[in-house]
Amino acid sequence: MQQQKQYRVLLIGETCEDSYIFGSVDRISPEAPVPVVMHEATLTTLGMSENVKRNLQAFGVSVTHITNKKLIKKKRIVDSSSKQQLLRIDEDDKVDPIKPAEVKMAFLTSEFDAIVISDYDKGFVKVEDLMTFCQNFTGPVFIDTKKKDLFSAQNVIFKINHKEASTLRVQPAKQNLITTVGGQGAWYMDKLYPSENVDVFDVVGAGDTFLAALCAEFLKEHDMEASIKIANKASAIAVQNYGCHTLTPDDINSL
Repeated sequence: MQQQKQYRVLLIGETCEDSYIFGSVDRISPEAPVPVVMHEATLTTLGMSENVKRNLQAFGVSVTHITNKKLIKKKRIVDSSSKQQLLRIDEDDKVDPIKPAEVKMAFLTSEFDAIVISDYDKGFVKVEDLMTFCQNFTGPVFIDTKKKDLFSAQNVIFKINHKEASTLRVQPAKQNLITTVGGQGAWYMDKLYPSENVDVFDVVGAGDTFLAALCAEFLKEHDMEASIKIANKASAIAVQNYGCHTLTPDDINSL
């Protein structure tokens, strides 16, 4: 049997430290109309572009990751019984910009099949950086971004959600844009690709899973329609799990 090629991806984007502080709630504070949380456990992991990395690796993709050194921190206070978030606290919300030397060094040491950019618009990459990556790379560039001024290029695919789409100031061409619409699926080229109807447990990280699956499948099949269908299925698995879910081998096989 011929061994399947291992694809190489350059991943660029912000990383955060996700802390989930679990506790029980059985009373309201006498000091203010807020719940009193009795701390039970704390779970800490890495999220944002690191979640994209883990899911790309789950598909067997080799990843070179360029990210911020000082982590963004997100703390979520969660009711243990319902798993509902009560509060989120963000720290260090802005990061230093990417260093061009890091990107040049990555290309000197590796040849990549695709670039994936997980851009939370925290200052790590500018629109000009995104354009430069597309202009100087011949392979596909997959960008999940919160920026409002997008552009068209032969090799770029932007993945944004419907809320982000509603605030765009500059639209790219139709062939350059995928818009996810939650449980409904994703729009591409004026066509809706429906998602499976599943019980949603937690939407955290679902967009990261979609992005990773989209890239991994496209590298294998070079078929955007098939890639969107696989990405929809992958994100449907993610929302049925708590927190940033890394696809398991069983998950991958089910796709």
